[in-house]
Amino acid sequence: MKVAVVMGSKSDYDVSKKALEMLEKFGVQYEVRVISAHRALETLETFVSEFEDLDIKVVIGLAGKAAHLPGVIAGMTTLPVIGVPIKGSAFGGFDSLMSIVQMPKGVPVATVAVDGADNAAILACQMLAIKDEILAKKLLEYKEELREDVLKQDESIRSY
Repeated sequence: MKVAVVMGSKSDYDVSKKALEMLEKFGVQYEVRVISAHRALETLETFVSEFEDLDIKVVIGLAGKAAHLPGVIAGMTTLPVIGVPIKGSAFGGFDSLMSIVQMPKGVPVATVAVDGADNAAILACQMLAIKDEILAKKLLEYKEELREDVLKQDESIRSY
């Protein structure tokens, strides 16, 4: 089982690295592409048509500004699509967030925070873990690490 990570432009790569690192942490394979929904729609259609052959089960779409990419992908597949709005220069990512989260009925896109590619990867792993006990165990261990880190922070603040 793989995750497709699709970004609308190479400039989104720095944000997408957070998703790739998280997927690697959990041992989840991925396919990465840079495909603009506006400038290379046929290429995007071809890639989406290959999802089954590539064993893609979840898609992460990263896009800034008009941010149509995740929604366009969701319109082409029944697989879960997670949108990552990218912070643009003009509106701090709010425009991207609104473009991704305001999808029409029947074309859902799960949406994470602006530049939240790491959370998108965790969500993708949680979706895959429904049918993967090993991945589910890794996620439980990760959540326990997060809990322990918070408890350590709490203890260090109390000791002042």
